[in-house]
Amino acid sequence: MSLHPAVAAVRLGVRRALADVGPGRAVVVACSGGPDSVALLAATVFEGHKAGWHVVGVTVDHGLQEGSAERAAAVVAQMAEAGAAETLTARVHVESDGLGPEAAARRARYAVLEEVAARVDAAAVLLGHTRDDQAETVLLGLARGSGGRSLSGMRRRYDRFVRPLLDVGRADTVTACLVEGRATWDDPHNSDPAYSRSRVRHRVLPVLEEQLGPGVAETLARTADQLRTDMDHLDDLAESAYADLRAPDGALPVDRLAETADAVRRRVLRLAALAAGAPASELFHEHVLAMDALVTDWHGQRWIDLPGPVRCRRADGRLRVERARLGSIS
Repeated sequence: MSLHPAVAAVRLGVRRALADVGPGRAVVVACSGGPDSVALLAATVFEGHKAGWHVVGVTVDHGLQEGSAERAAAVVAQMAEAGAAETLTARVHVESDGLGPEAAARRARYAVLEEVAARVDAAAVLLGHTRDDQAETVLLGLARGSGGRSLSGMRRRYDRFVRPLLDVGRADTVTACLVEGRATWDDPHNSDPAYSRSRVRHRVLPVLEEQLGPGVAETLARTADQLRTDMDHLDDLAESAYADLRAPDGALPVDRLAETADAVRRRVLRLAALAAGAPASELFHEHVLAMDALVTDWHGQRWIDLPGPVRCRRADGRLRVERARLGSIS
């Protein structure tokens, strides 16, 4: 019997994404029990048997829903049944610290995955985001005016994290699970209109498909890929420029900054703010533009305050971005 196209698409995504992973290496798969991650785990186990990988399935209980512990235990049993060589579960305490519930849960989840990856010396940690997730991310970034970096969507890989299914549609992961007889669980948060991503998924994208024709998700995902190439290049230029401009004491020369292309200079300033301790989740484009004004539109202003708290100060032809002293006014 021939392999179903949906199953083949998921397996191909894994095989391509992990082509450089040798036998004997550990591969961690994050699994929530939903169709995307269940299909990903099954495909990784299949490919892992051929390649000689040690597949570790991990599920994280965020404790945000009634019965979450029982749900996590069920996912662990499901991962073992699918053939994972090792299964793990962890319950986390989600602290918002000013973040929204989705972002806080994501931060807690990634912390667990990083810890597991370090413990098993994983070659990769696989995440089950699909092409549809990428399209939703692009639309959310567009609506929020978040700039090119947000419109370029989720990265295919960073550090040990890999997203093998960004070329695979959600319909394929659902079909793959049905074809292989794998039970899946639909997180009620995914259909809760209180969450912006849920509204994009169930209301916005269907309207776009209806009004503009099929293939909108594919087009948005393709746009993200095209933009990411440009964004990555600009980020590389900025990192090189930052290393070249930064004096031993951390200061940046205003005259040389002014000669740098806008797109690169603003990235350099963002890097300086991050290096000084400004949280990436709280450092917005408006902050970077205010820093940039100290270079390009200076009329005597001495500093601007950034999240952290961090202060960017201009003095003697140089910019200093440093942790602000509590109570400091000069």
